[in-house]
Amino acid sequence: MRLPLVIANWKMNGSSAANTVWVKEFIPYLKEIDCRTVVCAPSVYLSQMVSLTEGTSLDIGAQNVNEHSCGAYTGEVSAAMLSDIGVRWAIVGHSERRELYGDTDCGVALKAKALIDAGLKPIVCVGETLAQREAKETIAVVTRQLSAVLDILPAQSLGALAYEPIWAIGTGHTATPETAQAVHGALRRAVLDFAGEKAAQALPILYGGSVKPNNAAELFAQPDIDGGLIGGAALQAKDFYSICLATKAR
Repeated sequence: MRLPLVIANWKMNGSSAANTVWVKEFIPYLKEIDCRTVVCAPSVYLSQMVSLTEGTSLDIGAQNVNEHSCGAYTGEVSAAMLSDIGVRWAIVGHSERRELYGDTDCGVALKAKALIDAGLKPIVCVGETLAQREAKETIAVVTRQLSAVLDILPAQSLGALAYEPIWAIGTGHTATPETAQAVHGALRRAVLDFAGEKAAQALPILYGGSVKPNNAAELFAQPDIDGGLIGGAALQAKDFYSICLATKAR
């Protein structure tokens, strides 16, 4: 059985003082939860977060990475740099990166490859817009986004896959558990087609889209939803802990 995984994506939030308070509050909760946990913090705070969580089971991840190993890419951070400071995970293909910064399916795949080459675990995000959902293109869109990655990488090398319906991110709207499960099931079948049953059953597929303490349990109870990629609700340590507890519904 897949061990549940819950990942915090703090986005562009945090401060040195606030991060310290968050970690000190959350660390005691680790003994009460039965899932793996990762915090993806802004890049300027990654070293601090690695230091604050040293010796605990809480992993630290980045929110993005450059696909190149080094060179004249002002302002960018390579996978090797993340590894050098103790980061173990990184998000690629988040909808905000795709929409606001032009990350393409191919570019996301290359970023995932760079992470794997450096020994990090990519969290590959896929998701559809409201217009695509209304046009009944959801499965085609998320499968296309996933295929770009699996065309060049073995599924076994991914850290996690995250389905984040764009229309539900930060809007307060959440896909029903049944709707989310339908997409998760389709994604797992796509992994099966690419890599076989063992890889498909081993890969954690997370839901990200306005997950909160009051709806997490019914989402996580679905057979192909293995945890969550949590945005706003992860900014409060107690709320993130409550969401982690909800994985017991699996």
